Formats: sequence, structure tokens, C-alpha cells
Amino acid sequence: MSDTENKPQNDTETPQDDTAKAEAAANANSAQADAPVADDPIPKLTAELDSMRDKLLRALAEAENARKRADRDVADARSYAVSSFAKDMLDISDNLTRAVSAVDEAALADAPDAVKNLVEGVAMTEKAMATKLERHGVKKVDPQPGDAFDPHKHQAVAQIPSDHGAGTIAAVMQTGFVIADRTLRAAMVAVSSGPAAGNGDASGGSGGNVDMKA
Repeated sequence: MSDTENKPQNDTETPQDDTAKAEAAANANSAQADAPVADDPIPKLTAELDSMRDKLLRALAEAENARKRADRDVADARSYAVSSFAKDMLDISDNLTRAVSAVDEAALADAPDAVKNLVEGVAMTEKAMATKLERHGVKKVDPQPGDAFDPHKHQAVAQIPSDHGAGTIAAVMQTGFVIADRTLRAAMVAVSSGPAAGNGDASGGSGGNVDMKA
């Protein structure tokens, strides 16, 4: 028996074998195509990035708002820290102003030098007080008859007939003060109800009413 006869027949590839291999490869590719594809991580990472960016922007906005509030609180503290002290000083300023206003210039001309010096000292003290208050943001509110009535700065204590228009200021009883943009003490005023009636009725008839609450 020859070697050719002894060689196994399966060592020789046939066209049928090639076809079988091609079909097997095609089936394998089909199986891989049908297999579920793993989740793509990019959309998930993008969503997480957007969420972190949004949180960062919110945190920055909150920090900026907190900084602005802190700056505003500091500014208010600087502007209004002396409010209580300044309000207490207003009584002293009022008394000095009354003392200076009560002096009769004609009588003062014949007064002794000591009295003149005393009056001058009181007047200088009154001016110094006003200057010191203004340096700390406390300014005088000194309305004049005929000015418009402002309930935020003026306190109406009476309504009287006058030659000024109804609802305007007819007379000033006491000056007011503001500190920065806040009213420290409202000016005390009388509000005009318009010209008096022909019979001189002091009530002013039905002339212009005004809200006298500050």
C-alpha cells in the first residue's frame, strides 16, 4: 500500500469545506451584530458635565449675591452706626438754636461785654454742633412755608388756613434731620388748608385735606 493511500482524506480541503467555513464566519458576524451594544459613556459624561457646570454657576451667583449683601451691610453700618447717638444730640442742638434765636439784637447792643461774649459762645457752639453732625452724615431738613409737604420728611401737626396752596407747608414748628438717605427726625410743620374763608373761620372750611401721617 502506498503513502498516498495511507494519508487521511480529511487533510485535503474541498470546496464544500470552504463553503462551510464561509457560512460559519457569516453566522459569527451576524451573531456579533445581533449582540447588544454596550452603553455609550459619552452622553452620560456630557450630562454630568452640564450638571456640574450649572451647579458651579449657581454657586458663583450665590457667592456674588452674598458679597453684595455684605458690602451693603458694611455701607449701612458706616452710614447709620451713629443714628442713636445723633438722635440724642438733636435735643442739645435744638436747645442751642433756641438760645441763639431768643436773643434780642437790640437789647444785646446795650448788654455788657460778658453777656455778648456768652451769646457769641453759644452761637459758635450751635454752629460747631451742626458742623459735626453734618460731618457724620446728619443734615438739617429746614422746609419753608409754601414748600410741598413730604410725609417722608415732614410731620404735620396741624392744618391751618394760609395764603399758601392747600396741602403745602404753612408754617414750620421744628426743623428735621436726615442721616444719609433716612429720616432721623421729621420736621414738624403745619399744613395749609388754603386761604381762609371770608368770615375768617380758623378751621379753613373744607380746604384741601392732606395725609398728615409721616
